[in-house]
Amino acid sequence: MEILRIVSLGLLFATFPMFLLLTCKGRFLLKSMVVEIKHGIRSLLKNLKLWSFNDRESRGASSKFPVDTKLQRWESGESGYVKLNGVVSKLSKTITIAVIIVAAVIAGNTVSGQVTGLPPLASLKTVSVPEPDNLGDFVKDKVAAIKLGKALFWDMQVGSDGLTSCATCHFHAGADSRSKNQISPGLMRLNADRTENPDTVFNVGGRPNYQLKPEDFPFHKLSNPNDPTTVVSDRNDITSSQGVINTKFVDVIPGNAEDQVRLKPDPVFNVGGINVRRVEPRNAPTTINAVFNFRNFWDGRAQNIFNGVNSFGLRDSHASVVKAQTPNQLKFVKISLNNSSLASQAVDPPLSSFEESSDGLTFQEIGDKFGSIDHKSDSVGKGKKLPRKLAKKLFPLRPLGKQLVHPQDSVLGTDSRWPEPGLRNKSYDRLIKDAFKPEWWKSNQLIQIDAKGVRTFVKKPDRSLETNEYRLIEYNFSLFFGLAIQMYESTLIANDTPLDRFLEGNTTALTGQQQRGKQLFEGKAQCNICHNGAELSSASVSSVQKQRIGILNIPNFSRFVFDNGFFNIGIRPTLEDVSVGGNDPFGNPLSETRLALMGTFQRLLGSPSNTTVSSKDTILADGSFKTPGLRNVELTAPYFHNGGSLTLQQVIELYNRGGDFRKQSALAVLRLTEAEKNDLVAFLKSLTDERVRYEKAPFDHPQLFVPNGHPGDSTYVINNGTGKATDSLLEIAAVGSYGGNGTPNFLVTSRHKTVVSK
Repeated sequence: MEILRIVSLGLLFATFPMFLLLTCKGRFLLKSMVVEIKHGIRSLLKNLKLWSFNDRESRGASSKFPVDTKLQRWESGESGYVKLNGVVSKLSKTITIAVIIVAAVIAGNTVSGQVTGLPPLASLKTVSVPEPDNLGDFVKDKVAAIKLGKALFWDMQVGSDGLTSCATCHFHAGADSRSKNQISPGLMRLNADRTENPDTVFNVGGRPNYQLKPEDFPFHKLSNPNDPTTVVSDRNDITSSQGVINTKFVDVIPGNAEDQVRLKPDPVFNVGGINVRRVEPRNAPTTINAVFNFRNFWDGRAQNIFNGVNSFGLRDSHASVVKAQTPNQLKFVKISLNNSSLASQAVDPPLSSFEESSDGLTFQEIGDKFGSIDHKSDSVGKGKKLPRKLAKKLFPLRPLGKQLVHPQDSVLGTDSRWPEPGLRNKSYDRLIKDAFKPEWWKSNQLIQIDAKGVRTFVKKPDRSLETNEYRLIEYNFSLFFGLAIQMYESTLIANDTPLDRFLEGNTTALTGQQQRGKQLFEGKAQCNICHNGAELSSASVSSVQKQRIGILNIPNFSRFVFDNGFFNIGIRPTLEDVSVGGNDPFGNPLSETRLALMGTFQRLLGSPSNTTVSSKDTILADGSFKTPGLRNVELTAPYFHNGGSLTLQQVIELYNRGGDFRKQSALAVLRLTEAEKNDLVAFLKSLTDERVRYEKAPFDHPQLFVPNGHPGDSTYVINNGTGKATDSLLEIAAVGSYGGNGTPNFLVTSRHKTVVSK
């Protein structure tokens, strides 16, 4: 009788592959499910003594599906693996057996043909650039806003050290190609109970300030790249971007590019007790085409809705800006701009004590540094960690006052002081007033904040050391900063690649090898399951708007739900970085699917969910990262959120073997031949926009001095007299609209000049 039940259920489940293949992303998620069920059924069958899995069987030619032989490690939870909650417990033994039979067929690639229901590849020129519906309520002149945004993006004066800008980590094809002092240990690691457990050991180089070498990659080394069991070495370090040295913010000095700070000993980023520049815990993704992302950052924390203050949109119920109903009547208001994850993203780094800021700096304080000095409010400058201080810092300073601006710069050229640095006849105060409507900056009143954080509108400064006072233009500086940078980055669209021209009808735009690679990309290699549509990403605005929570329905089985565009592909063990499986600063899940389960989706995200999520569903969130677009991928090594792969060949090999950590990976083993791998690499190189390579408009830029580690090595650095290591700086020359020679790729011999050490 039991056998008849198994056979009948097996026949029933045998119809599932076609159902799943007709569902957008269904095949991808089934593979995610397969990995979990595979291990659950092994444990079940082991207990039932039906058969045993051993090393010989798992590698034998007759095996129906790949089997991880390290069963005991999996059962004990080693390698940071997190089981999907309750999958096996919800299944009867017979259903589990039936499902694993069907799943094994799909995971083993015996089902051929392209996945249907996915958005087809298309020229990026066919996609409108996302823009807030209510942008006109704030911006009065888009051209002026773009000019302000480009100046702020490239201006080194924004950083607490007077050297670090947004562009410092995004100067090469929108990404970072530095290779010295670019290693961070596994600081995002968690314990099994999700308490913090940062790994502070540098496995690559041993200490900070290490000069990376090609032979360091990949970080997960195999003797046979097609066999994930042949591990030679494994390192959990991150290749990322160096930012600032660990300091405590004291105050801004209006008119001075460097903040007043106090050194904080850094237990991690030091050499011989001397602080060196800290390195971010995730690899810096490109800003080019980032406007098409529904959310930004690898973990999606930069919300699609911009609240005018920080990255967290409606999640921060206290975020508000000030509006002048009349010049003499101010009002605190909550604002919401959709399609603005770039603005949400932009306001994060200037306050990050890793990227651009000393610990405790606020946006309004940065504004103090860039605005005209109001001598009646000299007492300001001791605010809490909010945006207003950045404004006070910047307003007295000449925009780009430490950098040359090419006279043929496509945005800033008409204001260039070439051959002198900076812009002529412009201040940040003036640039803001040119770009934004006056109700956001024009007022005769001040916003006063007392020691308890109570905010009051006053007509005159009280000169008290117990209060901080801000002009309206300073107080709202985060609004101007975020939207202006979004406006500028929205011009960084790489849509003139050989692939775009091919898809527009130019059949000679791709070589024969690249066309074979394209067929693999959409077929056997299954790349388009995640990298689809004109944006080459399922995390795009157009994709997420169609289906915000992805759904995989299997009759008589657990339903799988996930944040569309976020997947765990087994790059690293899940607990090393749970990514979108983590929480925001207010204790809410970053995962929108988990918000739906909690019933807080609409309140925190501003729109209803496309589905109801219940405790019976299986949520795929932990260890899932945003799917990036692929244009210019040839230029943006190292790859993945950990920067652990150096070449496109290494990337393809990782996908070919189904990820490095198969127990959590949603990837199937591809079994590509060497010729097919080469064809795929050739296709990926067809995604390069030559304007990006050679920095032609709109990808031209001002001069930039980039911190590039410190003189010495990982055993010795020079103290500059303040407990900080002396900086080595590389000059990135100013480029006009006609472009130049471009900047070298990661670990390619540098053409840059080390111009100064300080």
